[in-house]
Amino acid sequence: MPTPIYRNRPKTDGHGPPTIDGSPVHNELLLNLPAKECAAIFSKLAFLPNRTHDVLHEAGEPILFAYFINSGLASVLSVLADGKSVEVGLTGKEGFVGLPLIVGLKSSPTRVVIQIEGSAFRISAAVLIQLLGQCSTLEKRLQRYVQLLAMQATQVAACNRVHEVDERLARWLLMSQDRIGSSSVPLTQEFLAHMLGTRRSSVTVAAGVLQKAGLITYKRGHVKIEDRAGLVDAACECYDSMLRQASYWQTELE
Repeated sequence: MPTPIYRNRPKTDGHGPPTIDGSPVHNELLLNLPAKECAAIFSKLAFLPNRTHDVLHEAGEPILFAYFINSGLASVLSVLADGKSVEVGLTGKEGFVGLPLIVGLKSSPTRVVIQIEGSAFRISAAVLIQLLGQCSTLEKRLQRYVQLLAMQATQVAACNRVHEVDERLARWLLMSQDRIGSSSVPLTQEFLAHMLGTRRSSVTVAAGVLQKAGLITYKRGHVKIEDRAGLVDAACECYDSMLRQASYWQTELE
C-alpha cells in the first residue's frame, strides 16, 4: 500500500475547489459540504497517489481505510471461489471506496483495484465511522452512493448476461470517460477481457467493430473515443438506464 504524501488542513481562496496541502479536492462527495463538516472531515484526510493495480480493498478482509477517489478509476470486482473475478462497478471522482462501513460492516465483500492511476483521499475506517455522526450531509451523500453503486452492480450484471460484447465495451468506455474526464482511456485488451468477463479474442473483435465504425481508435494500450455520440448509440440500453436512474435520484434528494 502506498504511503500518503500530504496531510491535513483544507484551504481555499474562495475561487475554485478547496485544497489539502496544495492538492485540489475534486471528489464530488467532499465538495460543497457545510463548513463545519469540511473542518471535521478534511483534517482527517491524507492525500494518496494511486498506481495502476494497487488494491484498496481485498474480498473477505477487514476494511482498515476508506478512500474518496479524487482522480483516476477504481474497479469493484466480485471474486469467485476459483480466483476468477468480474467487474461489477466503477468508481471515479464521483465516488467512495469503503461503502460496507456505511451500513455497519467491517469487511469487504469485493476486491477494489485501481485500473487507471490517479489519487484519493484516505481516512481511517474507525475515524470515518466516528465522524459520520457529526457530518449529516456527508453521511446522506454516502448513503445515496451506496444505492447508486448497488444499482450500477445490478445493471452491469444484467448487461454482462444479455448484451453483446461490442455493446458492453461501448458502455464501459462511456462510463470510464465520465469518471476520468478524458477521451483517452489507458488499457489493454487483456484488461478489458478481464473487466467484461469474456475472452480476449472477443474483445479484439468488439474493438474492431467500434474502430471500423469510426467510434474509437486503439493503439499501444490506449483507447481513444473519437465519436462519443456514436458510441452512445452503439452502447446497450444499460448506459442510458444508469444515467437516468442516477439523475432521478439526484433530483429526488435535492
